[in-house]
Formats: sequence, structure tokens, C-alpha cells
Amino acid sequence: MKKLVIVESPHKCKPIGAYLGSEYKVVSSKGHIRDLATTGKFGLGVDVENEFEPNYVPIKGKKQVITELKKDVKNASFVYLATDPDREGEAISWHLKEALEIKEENYERVTFNEITKNVVQNAFNETRKIDDNLVKSQETRRILDRIIGFRLSKLMQAKTGGKSAGRVQSVALKLIVDREREIEAFKPEEYWTIEADFKEFVATLEKYRGKKIEIHGEKEADDILSQLSKSFRIESVDSKDTKKASKPAFITSTLQRMAATSINFAPSKTMRIAQKLYEGVELEHETVGLITYMRTDSERLSPEFVTDTMNYIKNKYGEQYVGSVKIPKGKKNMQDAHEAIRPTSILRTPDSIKAYISNEEYKLYKLIYDRTLASLMASATSLSTTVILENNGYTFKTTGSILKFDGYLKIYSPYEETKDVILPNFANYKSEVIIANDILKYQHFTKPLPRFSESSLIKELESLGIGRPSTYATIVQTIKERGYVILEDKKFQPTEIGRETTDKLQEFFSDIVNVKYTANMESDLDEIAEDKMESLQVLQEFYDQFEPLVEKAFQQMEKKEAEKTGEICPECGSDLVIRKGKYGEFVACSNYPNCKYIKKEEIEKKSIIDCPKCGKEIIEKRTRKGKIFYGCTGYPNCDFATWYKPTNEKCTNCGNILVEKKDGLECLECKNKNEAK
Repeated sequence: MKKLVIVESPHKCKPIGAYLGSEYKVVSSKGHIRDLATTGKFGLGVDVENEFEPNYVPIKGKKQVITELKKDVKNASFVYLATDPDREGEAISWHLKEALEIKEENYERVTFNEITKNVVQNAFNETRKIDDNLVKSQETRRILDRIIGFRLSKLMQAKTGGKSAGRVQSVALKLIVDREREIEAFKPEEYWTIEADFKEFVATLEKYRGKKIEIHGEKEADDILSQLSKSFRIESVDSKDTKKASKPAFITSTLQRMAATSINFAPSKTMRIAQKLYEGVELEHETVGLITYMRTDSERLSPEFVTDTMNYIKNKYGEQYVGSVKIPKGKKNMQDAHEAIRPTSILRTPDSIKAYISNEEYKLYKLIYDRTLASLMASATSLSTTVILENNGYTFKTTGSILKFDGYLKIYSPYEETKDVILPNFANYKSEVIIANDILKYQHFTKPLPRFSESSLIKELESLGIGRPSTYATIVQTIKERGYVILEDKKFQPTEIGRETTDKLQEFFSDIVNVKYTANMESDLDEIAEDKMESLQVLQEFYDQFEPLVEKAFQQMEKKEAEKTGEICPECGSDLVIRKGKYGEFVACSNYPNCKYIKKEEIEKKSIIDCPKCGKEIIEKRTRKGKIFYGCTGYPNCDFATWYKPTNEKCTNCGNILVEKKDGLECLECKNKNEAK
């Protein structure tokens, strides 16, 4: 009988199996196997009247997986639960133990932060039991999210055009809506600057007789100009070396933000590709995980990795490029469960593995590799010069900077703007007079805070203590998919339904749907994980406050009237209206439930692309039940149809069109032949 190892992802089975040898059998649960049922009061799957007892059922499509895993457990001499090293992974291990009826004495919990031979093998020498506190924390989060999500989503669907609401997503949406209203209410204020233009540099007016100066109008600017001559006295020249230290290795939020700005990856895309790099890539002689676990809030690096990397830096770039280990700063609500995101081996350079991974995987791996390597390199040194010029009591300033030693920028300069600003040699010119070519005035207007980008929204959520490393990408993706926001020039703008949803929630739930309450809830969940707070206490206090607000909202929230189409119901003569269903909009009778008429004709949308079969237009259509699909206007003569949105992109393999799927673009013809009907 072999020892059984259960992991989450099928991709992990091959490398881990190879590391452990023939005594072990490695199988996959393919993620979560159980979730809360949708039965009971309000369909919560939680008995809110009996200490919030959860009712877990197999996830749809997982019954066969559970059956097969039970057989594997029965035939095994011992079971190792090796799911991901975070709270979610801990919960999956617990669900596996419960659902597969694994006895306490017949299992051990194994965690590892990277999928490499030494780390995996060593992990099996340091096993433990499931951490019940971590499981309870995750379960509490799940119950809270279920109660809030189900109750508020039902309310929004009944009273507004909104599709859903959630514990964290609604706060994220509120941040975007509030920022938009700040921008709309912002009144620009005029201000002016004055600059002296010399042949080799420009100096800006800063002070008058030692006090900072502000110029609010053109007349003020002209009055100042009238007092200035083109002759400036050099008052001081200050030159000193300044150091710029490298940034720490990536955590989840900083990786998502940097990938968004430097390689244009959405957070969901970043995490999907990072997952693949973590789980393992088949190289020439081995299958190995390229990076450590990508859901983390810790900037720590293992001592072994630091030693190896510093030796690498010394041998490749020289002793002067070796930096020092940065001591991570403790942050509020920081879990610090495992290391920062880094390559599993500093010797596995991006170029050495480029042939074995996709272009997108290469870009993300290179970003992670370069950031980690740079984090252990010496600071960059610049000669910074500040020159103060005086003109009739008015003080002008100019600055310059020359890079003397590139340090970590030898690796990281493509991701940072570094530009030399060279000034003349002022060292011997103190008190001397220099002549400006011209002195000019410039009008400006103050600007509001910018709209949130995906990167800056994640940064804001993190700084406010909202959400966790595993949730940022999902939060951003959800508010986009719900139609609450649109991305315009890579910046979030709330839609009308996004504003309406936020306003209704604030009208009735301002005490709960806010930054402070949500951040405090995260702290409570951390306290549960550390066995400092009881789950039941957190749930009961929340529910006692929340449920009365929901009941009040169902009674008092004004219902948004359905939009009339201008047509009359052929069955009862009432108005036809546009309603929202599970699969989108459809036209039905306003007299529902007395009249259940649904208009059978599809609501057709604008042309998507030309049909690849006949050349006519592909348009968005809906089935009788309202589900969206994409079909040809030449039907029935042309039968092209697909559930996935076609694009203008072509498959590099066969030349056919690519369609949008959740995990990226895919070819209908050579990769997914059964999707088009």
C-alpha cells in the first residue's frame, strides 16, 4: 500500500510525485470539494438560529472526484494533505479530511512554499495536524460572505438594477463612486509659476525674502516679473551624494500593481499566470515550480536564498553590487505566513528558461526575478546638486542629479524612470552673477485626485486593511463583471447602476458597508486565526446588527421601475418591460406573476466581427431563457454560433478566430472544437 498525497491542482502531481518517489501516490482534489449548501433559511446553507451551523455539500461536479479520492484513501497506508500554505488551503485540507472520513491517526498536514525537490522532501519531515483556528477563521469568513452576499444581492436584485453586493466588493465600489463624485465636485483653482530660463537649465521661483510664495493670478505674476532683472546671483550650491535603495521582493499586492503598470496585466491575469509558474513548468530535464507561493503579505526571504543570491551577485556583478538584507516592516493585519514571491532558484535566469514557457509567463517571471535580485543589490548612488539663485529678494531653485553608481538599477532600471539632469559646474561660482535668457510666467490649474486604476485601487484596499492577498484580483474582477464600473483609459469609472447600488447600500447599510467596519472585520478574522476570539461571537454580533437592517431595507427601499419597451403584451395587454435574469436582460410582461409572457425574439446587439464561415455579421443574441450567445445574421443559411465572444484575433496555429474565455483567448477550431454548435 502506498502513501497518499492529496494536492489541490493536477499540475502539481507530476513534479511532487517525481520528488517523492514510488512509495507515494500523488492525486489532486481539483480545488475545493465542498461548499455551503443553498438550502435552509434564505438559502444560506447556514443555520443562523443554531449557532450558525454550516451545511456543507459537494460542489457541483465534484461527487465523482470525492468517490475516487475515497477509494485512494481506502487503499493507502497513510494520507498527507498537501494543499496550499494559506487559510484557504488549510480549509480545503479540513474538508478533505471530513468528506473522505480520514481518521485522525491516519493523516498529517504538509505545507511547502515552493515546488522544488529539496523543499518538498524536507516538508515531509516537518508535518503537523490541521490548524483548527485557521480553518475556523476561513469558515467564519465564508459564512459572513455568504450571509452578506446572499441577503444583499437578493435585495439589490429586487429593488434596483444591481446584480450583487458583497462584504468587500461593495466597499471597493464605494471607493470608486466616492472618488468620482469628488472629481465631479472639484473646482479648479488658478495658480501661476515663474521660471528663469538659462541656456543649460531652468530655475523656478520658490520664495520671497525667505517665505514660500504662492501666485494666484496673472496680475500677481506680472507684478513680480516687473521687479526682476535677468541678472541672478548664485546664493548657494549644495552638492552631495544621495542613495536610492532597492524595493523589497514582491508580495501579492505589489506584484499585481507592478504587473499592471509595467507589463499591462490585469490582476486576475497576473494571478492566473503566477499560479502556473508556482505549480510547475516542464523544463529540459525536470518539472519544477519556478516561483514561491504567490499569495502572501510577507516580504521575508529565506536565509538560504539570500546567501545564494548574494553569492550570485558577487560573482556576476562584483562585490560592490552586493546589498544588505532588508528587515520587513510589520504591517497591521499582516499574516506573515510565508515568504515573499521570488524565484525558487536565482540560477534559473529568465533567459535560460525562455524556450520552455509562453511569452506572458516569461514577462511575469522576469519581473519577479528582476525585482527579487534587485532587492538584494546595493543602493544606487547619485550626485545631487541644488542651486539657489537670488534676484531682488526673490529666490529661485534648480536641481540636478547625476548617477554615479547604478547599484540595483543595473537590473531594475527598465521598471523605474532614471534620468540624469546635468547642471553646469557651479562649484566655483558662488556669489557670481549669471544672466538668464528669459523669465517666463505659466498659468496652471489645480487638479482633483485621479480616478483609481486597477493598480491604485489594490494599493488603496491594502492600505485600508480591506481584503487579503488572495482576494484583491477577485474583488477587481467582480465589480467589472457586474457592470458596476468600466475601465476608461485604464481608470475606473462607475456606471449608473454602480452609483445606484452604492447609494442604496449607503442609505440602509452605512454602518456596515464602510471602510472601518470592513477593516475591523478583517482584524476579527485574524483574531480567530490566532485563537484570541470566538467565531460564534463575531458571527452573532454581526448578524444581530445586520439582519434587522436587511428586513428594514426590504420594507422601505424604493423599488426601481422596470424600463418599458413601448410594446404591449399580446396575452394580457399590459406593458412589456426589460427585466434582468440570471443570463442577462430579457423582455417580459409587467403583469408578472399574473401573466408570465416572455418575448421569444432575441434582443440583438451590434455587430461583433465578420462571420468566419460566410462573411456576414456576427452579433450578440439571447436564447429564449435570456442566455447570451453569438451567432451569424445569415441564419438559418449559416449556422455559426458560439457561447463565447469572438474577437478579431487569429489563431497562430490554424488561422481561425479566437474567442474570449475566462482563462484567456482560445481557438474554437483546434483547441475547443465542441464549443461551436
